[in-house]
Amino acid sequence: MIEWIIQHVFEKYNFWTAIFIILIGLYATIAKGNLLKKLIGLSIFQTGIFLFYISLGDVGRLATLGLRTAMPPILWEPGVEEGYIYANPLPHVLMLTGIVVSAATTGVALALVVRMYREYGTIEEEEIMEKEMEREGEL
Repeated sequence: MIEWIIQHVFEKYNFWTAIFIILIGLYATIAKGNLLKKLIGLSIFQTGIFLFYISLGDVGRLATLGLRTAMPPILWEPGVEEGYIYANPLPHVLMLTGIVVSAATTGVALALVVRMYREYGTIEEEEIMEKEMEREGEL
């Protein structure tokens, strides 16, 4: 029983950490009314997703499956003869692209929050909704 817990829970601590970070970000994104807090929660959520996908490409996990340590994805004849397998670089490359998109999206969202603050005088979601309802009532 203890061996099973160690093998399936403690050895996968990076996945549990990613899930914990994702849940914190999801909570902040959904539960908070302040737009800046929502953006911070969204950034935390994205960080958890990045950690999860990078953990999927972790070559150290192959040793737990009884496989030899993975090599970088470069053709190397002695490595092929000895039976080494190659690490998949795709998750890491995709997450680099995701980080760039995340930074750009966060920048645009911050610009929108600044614009909303100038327009409504607040960044609280409920106050903005109330002011927008008042505007619709005046029309």
